[in-house]
Amino acid sequence: MNWMEIVSALALVMFIIVLLPVTRNMMKNSAKGTSADWMGFVIPVVVIFLFVMFLVKLV
Repeated sequence: MNWMEIVSALALVMFIIVLLPVTRNMMKNSAKGTSADWMGFVIPVVVIFLFVMFLVKLV
C-alpha cells in the first residue's frame, strides 16, 4: 500500500464515523411516507427503467 491508499482509507473511515450518528438521527426523526408518496416515487422510477431497457434493446 502506498501513502495515497492509506490516506484514502483513513478519510473513508473518518467519514463513516462522523456521518453515522447524524444519519441515525435523521432516520429516527424523518417524516413517514404515505402510499401516495411512494407511488409518486415508484412510477417515475419504473418509467425510467423501461425507457432505459428500450434504449438498450435498440442498440
